[in-house]
Amino acid sequence: MPRLSIRLSAAIVLGAAMTMAVGGQALALSELRPSVEPQEPERGQSRAIVQAFEGTTLPQPGPAINRSAQAGDSTKTTAPPANPNAAKPAPSDDKPAEIIRDMTKLPAPVKQMREKLVEAAASGDVTRLRDLMGTGATQTQVMNGEFEDPIETLKSFSGDADGQEILAILLDILSTGAAHFDIGTPEEAYVWPYFAGKQLSKLTPPERVDLLRIVTAGDLAGMEENGNYNFFRAGISPDGKWKFFSGGD
Repeated sequence: MPRLSIRLSAAIVLGAAMTMAVGGQALALSELRPSVEPQEPERGQSRAIVQAFEGTTLPQPGPAINRSAQAGDSTKTTAPPANPNAAKPAPSDDKPAEIIRDMTKLPAPVKQMREKLVEAAASGDVTRLRDLMGTGATQTQVMNGEFEDPIETLKSFSGDADGQEILAILLDILSTGAAHFDIGTPEEAYVWPYFAGKQLSKLTPPERVDLLRIVTAGDLAGMEENGNYNFFRAGISPDGKWKFFSGGD
């Protein structure tokens, strides 16, 4: 009986608490809880953040290049000496090159070659670029032609023995827009990245971020001293031939 009395007393106390009146109305259980509760983030909040970046014209990020030891890393790939066959940087007093960010607006042969280069580079096998280089007088001009075999030249400028860093760089620059040089002349070419056709002093903040996806801040500072983009670039002719892959001013 004592246990039953205790249980009845507890039930009476709980019932009284649940039926306490404020202004003649019973308090709900939720009104007996603490007045301040941690609030969960709205379910749509994370989706709203994602949507804020959708529909932009910025290119999709390219494959990352391992730059974990940028500072003082003597093995980091740097741009090779200037190639006379490479597209010239945009002069300060001439009409700037046409900048194309929408790849669907490229001529069909140029678009197809770009896609083939992306596919070959993404494979991780540098030798897959060989079939895209052509032969004879129209063969792709690779760097400064240090080796007779252009694939060996590519490997010699890569930070690894298999040339995969060069493949990553090629993917990175092809993920940006293109600069259209020398329109209507025999030297006409679509050149990636588009920074080769712009004065660095005139880059917008978003364009600078775009460039910093390819080079380090230290690289960019050096380029700004010279006034021109001088890292790697690739050029495709209007008829879809891969003209060059080079670097330097």
